[in-house]
Amino acid sequence: MKHIIYLFFLLLTIPISAQHQEYVPDPDPAIQQRIEDWKDLKFGLLMHWGSYSQWGIVESWSICPEDLGWASAARKKGVADNYHDYVIAYENLQKTFNPTQFNPTPWAEAAKYAGMKYVVFTTKHHDGFCMFDSKYTDYKITGAASPFASNPRSNVTKEIFDAFRKQGFWTGAYFSKPDWHSDFYWWKHFPPSDRNVNYSIQKHPEQWEKFVQFTHNQIDELMTDYGKMDILWLDGGWVRIKTDEEVKEQLLEVYENSRYARNPQSQDIRMAEMVQKARAKQPGLIVVDRAVPGVHQNYLTPEQHIPEEGLPYPWETCMTMAGSWSYTPNDQYKPTNELIEKLVDIVSKGGNFLLNIGPGPDGTLAPDAYDRMKGIGDWIKVNGEAIYGTRTHTSFNDGDNVRYTRSKDNKTLYVFLFNFPKEDVVLTKAMLSKNAKISMLGSGKNLKWKTTGQGVSISLPAEMEASEKHVWVLKISQ
Repeated sequence: MKHIIYLFFLLLTIPISAQHQEYVPDPDPAIQQRIEDWKDLKFGLLMHWGSYSQWGIVESWSICPEDLGWASAARKKGVADNYHDYVIAYENLQKTFNPTQFNPTPWAEAAKYAGMKYVVFTTKHHDGFCMFDSKYTDYKITGAASPFASNPRSNVTKEIFDAFRKQGFWTGAYFSKPDWHSDFYWWKHFPPSDRNVNYSIQKHPEQWEKFVQFTHNQIDELMTDYGKMDILWLDGGWVRIKTDEEVKEQLLEVYENSRYARNPQSQDIRMAEMVQKARAKQPGLIVVDRAVPGVHQNYLTPEQHIPEEGLPYPWETCMTMAGSWSYTPNDQYKPTNELIEKLVDIVSKGGNFLLNIGPGPDGTLAPDAYDRMKGIGDWIKVNGEAIYGTRTHTSFNDGDNVRYTRSKDNKTLYVFLFNFPKEDVVLTKAMLSKNAKISMLGSGKNLKWKTTGQGVSISLPAEMEASEKHVWVLKISQ
């Protein structure tokens, strides 16, 4: 089942990739500076958590009625034999979601040790279940139907943001623009047929206006009641303005291949107005309107993959630490070494790494998650200066096993070695002054080097291999 679901998510990244060349910088110098500051952070934590965690299934998508194999495969087996009853059972999960062991303090402490600098939390996914105390819906963890509502920590979004801010984190609110629970989006007058709004906006503009106001109101709550907000991370890129030409093209696609239901109408939620109101309360707010080309996509978010050559504008790879975005029993976590190499690869290409962990239904993280954060943190303690506040070198790599970063003042070059060399390291893409000094981070010993016809040759004593078990980092001071 996992492989089918992941294939779907990879397919979701295709529109994002296709839009890479359509990045539009925000014209506000203050926002441009905030993005530069965000680029210094390099490493963040994404968390998918909701009532669906009780079933250990993919978040939200099992209630999407599209005729795609992954959607039916994502559904919890044995719950219902028809779609209508399945949705009822899914939405009744709010009545049993009771994460009594929830305490975000150890999460924040472990993430800080790992070297993470910002957190993005799913305040509301596509299913519409709010993990914050919204007054505009009863479908929420603080609602009357939720057994967790009486818990002092029931407003989990506030608890999480407060705990992470205490550790010095930037905070970001993931928020789904579509809402499959709201009667203003999936109107009960009509059955839903796909992920889109299920009625004609042109015929029922008053219903759509209710949804626009509902969305603006919930964003306003997050910008008002949850402290300093640094990032508004918007998902559901199909909710956007579409040109007449785009509508015509998608209509043709629907008729030519009706198996893939698409709603070609424009879904304008007045993004410019919403962002203006949000920034009035949260000056300098970075907005990530994912997969929607335009000024409100302040950085791009390739999903579950790392661009081969990086991207020429601000970007962030979002990726799962385990196999799934949300909690899955006995999920397999990526090895520490692999996660560190991915961090290095991303940073060397000029990106940030947003690494996802899904808390369990009881409100705890898996031991493997803590283990991986501890391992990454041990490495970061020694090598963090080669990660944070750095920028790309003239070339990000020197073969498959070497990556570069540089200090912003160009006085220091960092060389990452994925494998410890059996012979001298030869760098073909590093220009050194005759007075350059080279050392390995974690060691105060200067290394011998020379210029040859092939490049810069550096001698590494064999005993240095034992100083690190993941990625070795050389520091070149010019």
